Amino acid sequence: MNELKRERMNLRIFEGDATIIDRSGADSLIPVQEANEIIQGTITQSAVLSRGRKLANMTSKQYKVPVLDMLPIAYFVNGDTGQKKTTKQAWDKKFIVAEEIAVIVPIPESVLDDSEYDIWAEVKPRVTEAFGKVIDGAVLFGTEKPSTWRDGVVATATKAGTVVTYGTGDDLYDKIMSEDGVIAKVEDCGYFVNGHMADISMRAKLRGLKDTNGNPIFKSDMQGSTNYALDGSPMNFPNNGAFDKSKALMISGDFSQLVYAIRQDITFKLFTEGVVQNTDGTIAYNLMQNDMVALRAVMRLGWEIPNPINSLKTDKTKRCPFAVLKAGE
Repeated sequence: MNELKRERMNLRIFEGDATIIDRSGADSLIPVQEANEIIQGTITQSAVLSRGRKLANMTSKQYKVPVLDMLPIAYFVNGDTGQKKTTKQAWDKKFIVAEEIAVIVPIPESVLDDSEYDIWAEVKPRVTEAFGKVIDGAVLFGTEKPSTWRDGVVATATKAGTVVTYGTGDDLYDKIMSEDGVIAKVEDCGYFVNGHMADISMRAKLRGLKDTNGNPIFKSDMQGSTNYALDGSPMNFPNNGAFDKSKALMISGDFSQLVYAIRQDITFKLFTEGVVQNTDGTIAYNLMQNDMVALRAVMRLGWEIPNPINSLKTDKTKRCPFAVLKAGE
């Protein structure tokens, strides 16, 4: 009886409208969740390294590549007592020379401390992309290439005469597919095209190709992703900024003849002491005095076009495993 009385005494009845602590009342106490990841575009790597043929890693600065330079010749024997002739086969050698690509990214320590993001995790993919751009530009167009490296692919094709000019009013289909087209230029040199590398503007040009009835020649699936290809060979469109459409709209060829070897893959090293100099020798930053750190990225590699002799084109000055479609007037 005493327990029931105590329960009744503890019971409280509140009159009026019921209230709660809602979101508006506690808004200042609720943290706003922010994305902890910076959304970036596709990190474009080197088109050359993805399309070319990788050789074994280099163990020194130079890599010797033996290349077939003379073919043996066979003869008919004249009658039962005819004299058999001799022949020979010869090899030449080409050298792949490893050159260094490098960059230094200095950042104040206070910036790193105050940032809510992992800055180095954001920098490294972009540095890799920059390396890819430098490699593609040097290999394809000779852009800022080291003096020890050979001519770029476009210059090599130009010297061999495997260039097709596409101007206003020309039939693009013929310039690529016909007897005098880009693909035929490669075949005339004794090679089969296994890939194409083109400026991104070529996508629209290919989509716009139509037959005499107005039907698109370049077929695509409107419901799925389109894999661009020409004559059964895949196409890719480098978008790292290295492709120079003023020098070439498209490069077609046997990309197994574009070989490269890596002496040192991309390595990253963080420095907390040292100085960063300008090109004129003046000191830009003293890491210790300026409370800065610097990320250094280094890579060493080389490349070559072996271009061995074949039975269809014995003159090496006119033989090239690549052909170029170039914009004209």
